[in-house]
Amino acid sequence: MQYGYQEANYGYGNAVAAPSNAGAPKPLDQLPRLARDTTAENPWPVSVVSQKYHDAVERWPASWVEGQIVEINMRRSTSGYITLRDNTQDISMSVMGFRNFVAMAREFKQGERVVIHGKPEVWVKATRLSFIADDIRRVGAGDLKAQIDELRKKLKGEGLFDAENKIPLPEFPRCIGLICAPQARAEGDVITNVNLRWPAVDFVIEHVHVQGAQCPPEVVQAIRKLDDDPRVDVIIVARGGGSFEDLIGFSDENVVRATAACRKPIVSAIGHEDDWTLIDLAADLRASTPTDAAKKVVPDVREQWQLITNAWQRMNLRMDALVGNEQRLIEGYANRPSLTNPSTMLEPHQRLVDDAVQRMRYGLTRIIDDAGMTVEKLHASLTAMSPQATLNRGYAVVQTADGHVLDNAADASVGEQLSITLHHGTLLAEAKGQMGGKHIDTGD
Repeated sequence: MQYGYQEANYGYGNAVAAPSNAGAPKPLDQLPRLARDTTAENPWPVSVVSQKYHDAVERWPASWVEGQIVEINMRRSTSGYITLRDNTQDISMSVMGFRNFVAMAREFKQGERVVIHGKPEVWVKATRLSFIADDIRRVGAGDLKAQIDELRKKLKGEGLFDAENKIPLPEFPRCIGLICAPQARAEGDVITNVNLRWPAVDFVIEHVHVQGAQCPPEVVQAIRKLDDDPRVDVIIVARGGGSFEDLIGFSDENVVRATAACRKPIVSAIGHEDDWTLIDLAADLRASTPTDAAKKVVPDVREQWQLITNAWQRMNLRMDALVGNEQRLIEGYANRPSLTNPSTMLEPHQRLVDDAVQRMRYGLTRIIDDAGMTVEKLHASLTAMSPQATLNRGYAVVQTADGHVLDNAADASVGEQLSITLHHGTLLAEAKGQMGGKHIDTGD
């Protein structure tokens, strides 16, 4: 079976020789035939060793290999790569396949348990061993991703991932509880970035195993310990990137339950942005990386100073505007004629009073004039009807002793005392008789 590799012809048949010292290659018959015959003075060249590896591996038979896919790349149609990990031990191998194998492997995904058929191959140029595959099949339904998905559905049904159970992070934490591996890069990333953003924060650090069988119980214990620590305001669980199997401990049911039950806000920062574990769903906040967790847990002191500066500037602008408005209002009041010349405040009222007095005068004058004219008319009428007017024209009024006006001579008795009122003065007379039946002699 050919897998795309060709043996190089270096002039030694199936091997290539290179001397240990400078100069022309040794003839094939001068090189040791077996590995036990090599010496420091007469070694095999690297090319010979690589070719011998190739020749030895090429004689190995094809076989079926079982393991779990931790990495898979089938983007190209001509070739694909898989990293296959042992089901129980931390041992991996590289698997390579070509067109037919790529077509079969496209439907597989990370985490699945598979059996692969193929044959070992050594790439001479790099003396690298690969497993050249030509067939791939699933092993049952017990792959880890399926198990984790089943656990996810179970815990979600219990409400462990519900949004209403999430606890908001403190805006300005004073102490951060950090769970990570000892001397891990994740620890340095978190501490460095937190100190750069908010230097006033303290740390309580719990070192745990972040993969393997010891990971889940230690993480659970660390979460509970930090949750009970009164100094801690928020907890970060941090780990750098790794394979699906490396991160499997953070999908453990006990870890997820401890995270959901934590009374303090907890942030998961496991792996890289594309890595997901069940602790991410139970945590109050998921960060894509440990560095991202540091940025989400504490504010940036520069941003806070800028916010304070902006608020202070806005406050000053508003105070200046308020004071300016009040000053302009006061200046407007001060420049009003009513304040610069207070008498102007009385002018409208004075004009009103003056107009009222004038109208009153006009009205009273008119009333008086009308009354005067009426009096004059009545006086004229009275004067015209007054006996005095008659007297003024030369007539006289004759009255009897009892004051009765005598208008008929026949009404006067002879010898009766009469008073005669003239224009000026009054005369006393006595009736002597009538004259021509009409004249009365006054006797004076």
